[in-house]
Amino acid sequence: MKTITRRSLLTNAVAASFGGVAMAATNKKKKKSTAYSEELVAPRTKTQGLRPKAKEIVKITKLETFLVKPRGLFLKMHTNAGVVGWGEPITEGRALTCATAVKEIEPYLIGKDPRNVVHHWQAIYRHAFYRGGPILTSALSGIDQALWDIKGKLLGVPVYELLGGPTRERIRVYAHARTPEDIKKRKAEGFTAFKCGPAKVKDRAPRLVENRAYIDNAIEKFAALKELVGKDGDLGIDFHGAIQPGTAKLLIKALEPYQPFFYEEVINCQDVDGMAELAKSTHIPLATGERIFTKWGFREILEKRASIILQPDLCHAGGITEVRNIAGMAEAYYASIAPHNPLGPISLAAGLQIAASIPNFLCQEQVSLGEGYIKNPFKVREGFVDLPTGPGLGIEIDEEGMKERDLIGHDWKNQESYDADDGSVVDW
Repeated sequence: MKTITRRSLLTNAVAASFGGVAMAATNKKKKKSTAYSEELVAPRTKTQGLRPKAKEIVKITKLETFLVKPRGLFLKMHTNAGVVGWGEPITEGRALTCATAVKEIEPYLIGKDPRNVVHHWQAIYRHAFYRGGPILTSALSGIDQALWDIKGKLLGVPVYELLGGPTRERIRVYAHARTPEDIKKRKAEGFTAFKCGPAKVKDRAPRLVENRAYIDNAIEKFAALKELVGKDGDLGIDFHGAIQPGTAKLLIKALEPYQPFFYEEVINCQDVDGMAELAKSTHIPLATGERIFTKWGFREILEKRASIILQPDLCHAGGITEVRNIAGMAEAYYASIAPHNPLGPISLAAGLQIAASIPNFLCQEQVSLGEGYIKNPFKVREGFVDLPTGPGLGIEIDEEGMKERDLIGHDWKNQESYDADDGSVVDW
């Protein structure tokens, strides 16, 4: 028989007292939890559009996508807090396929808290089993942009503040310019950095190994553009991955005296060893990345020193979450980031948030500053745009304005290119 002592009685009494307090706290917690769940089912209308408190539950209620001219896809993510987020989940030429991919992901997101951005990224990417690829990663990229947009708006700060704060006061951008007239126009608009492509002969595709006429023509046209840009400006040249290694080697050496800003996609990005070999043969920086997805795709580029300018696309590479990771990897290899963007203002806004938050940013590509799409388009001054200050991505989509300007809907398709001499398929 167990002996009951004075000490054991005191111990039991204290335990019982603590147990009662704990039970009361638990019941109180349960009641609070129930109140939250009721609010989830029927959120108070008086709080719609207001910034929720840190512990107030917010959930995603609906995802909408719509085609936007000339070849884009916009995503509008709704929440029960009245706050919406925007993204661009697009693979050029496969807009409807991307829209379907977003629709397939939607059931996972409905009812979830949009503020858990990285958790959602991991779930969407890893639960797919067949991971990555241009369609799924582009759909994920647009969703990631929208999640960050919502999180920033709920907290009332730009996304870069959530990534550690600004690393610079303004952001350099570059423009596409293929002719002397383009250069003059863009310079008048305030740009100091530009990108062109190698000039063609009689508009035909480059051959496996080109002749002297092709090389001389490409050099002559580039030299004329560089003269207009001036010594204090920069002009990169995009081979678009369409130049075969034999011709690429000839162009690289012939262009060197004019010091291009960079050689972009000098050969197909799948040939990493070939790029690494070319990188060792020139003092001009090689750039690549628009058709490479996630940190796992960029790892080999960095390890083999195939490029020191990485160009991840915020709409393809995995969104803000993943491009931030890629930038960190690149920093360890003393490589810089020049986000790729031939798309719309949401893509540009996402790229600017990355540019503002990383130390190894070089220059941001753009083809539109948002005129016709956002209420306050970006402005270029002395080659730079000011640091965005609005919450989230820092832009306000002009939905009514886009409708009035007939910017909704398109049937854009990828170009089909054939050799003019023998009819064989060529890259574009």
